[in-house]
Amino acid sequence: MRLSPEEKAVLDALGEQGAAIVDRAVGWCAVNSGSRNGPGLEQTRGLLKDAFAALPTEPQDMPLAPSIEIAADGQEREQQHPPAIAVIVRPEAPVQVVLTGHYDTVYPADSRFQTVVTRPDGALNGPGIADMKGGISVILAALQAFETHADAAKVGYRVLLSPDEEIGSLASAPVLAEFGRLGHVGLTYEPALADGTLAGERKGSGNFHVRVTGRTAHAGRDFALGRNAITAAARIAGALDSLNGRRDGATLNVAKIDGGSPLNVVPDIAVVRFNVRFPDALAAAWLEAGIAEAMTVGEGDGLTVNLHGGFTRPAKPFNAAQTALFGKVREVGGLLGQDIAWKPSGGVCEGNNLFAVGLPNVDTLGVRGGDIHSETEFAWPDSFAERARLSALILMKLASGDIDARGIRALMESH
Repeated sequence: MRLSPEEKAVLDALGEQGAAIVDRAVGWCAVNSGSRNGPGLEQTRGLLKDAFAALPTEPQDMPLAPSIEIAADGQEREQQHPPAIAVIVRPEAPVQVVLTGHYDTVYPADSRFQTVVTRPDGALNGPGIADMKGGISVILAALQAFETHADAAKVGYRVLLSPDEEIGSLASAPVLAEFGRLGHVGLTYEPALADGTLAGERKGSGNFHVRVTGRTAHAGRDFALGRNAITAAARIAGALDSLNGRRDGATLNVAKIDGGSPLNVVPDIAVVRFNVRFPDALAAAWLEAGIAEAMTVGEGDGLTVNLHGGFTRPAKPFNAAQTALFGKVREVGGLLGQDIAWKPSGGVCEGNNLFAVGLPNVDTLGVRGGDIHSETEFAWPDSFAERARLSALILMKLASGDIDARGIRALMESH
């Protein structure tokens, strides 16, 4: 694999756009788009649609169904979501690429973390600058550059920008699956590590909510008539936690217990919330059985237990297709003087969803950064153009056939 003069010209022009790619992301970060901040998500969606209108096909809305959440009082609530954004270009082309990102962040509307600043060491510190408004800016820059290449017509692509990745992609999962089935390779723009290392294999994940219903009573006058949901929830939490350390790679994090009442009232409602991680389908099945057994310690004698939620993202192992795709990305990086490495991750993302429907993908092609999901989230500004050049060259090598997208996808189908 070598760098052609035509490819070099595209990359040179893209390399001069670094400041603009950064400034665009910083502007998007100035609008809070926490996963449950409806007005902020809508405003961000408008900004993104305006920006992505620069591509050959107009962005379109992909309406999403509401998702169901269990509130602190144990009741089911509908969570509304704004549409995802889709840009579909040349769906008839022989090579099809799926590029995904998310425009929601973990920072709520009332967070004190609302603007991007520059640290003394030059890194950008701000909400979503790495995860992943910086990545979305990289997507757009790479695609605009690719459209100037003579062989762009050989590659079609579907871009999907979703509003709910940070809360599990429950609403956007069907669209991710639909797009994933139509592609040959996938590119997703979660941030890389600060040194550029990619996530290789990923564990799977699931989010669960256990509603415990007891019977309220006066803690003094009628204590014996009450059935305490909080103590039952505590027993369940202990049983869930005891699953840790019993199967390699499987973990269960009891994150929160909602419920309670005045001190003189026996509480009748509690909700236990937990997350699981697992390396493969067998471990997921083991966790499922363990969860079912743990539920039984809170049941009976006037107490009922209901389990909500489930496994949201399957595991993403490093199979033959992933090995081939990552190897080609490493070659492309080498042409740019970028040393591409990867390692396993316990985190999950849209790459898990795409892999689950047979789409090989690299899911950490966003900016170099770190400390995501915290007020110290940061990204290195020089990585914006750097990563855009990497993606643009990947696309050009898909067009030239130096990366055999169809062959890589076939490796998924043979395993």
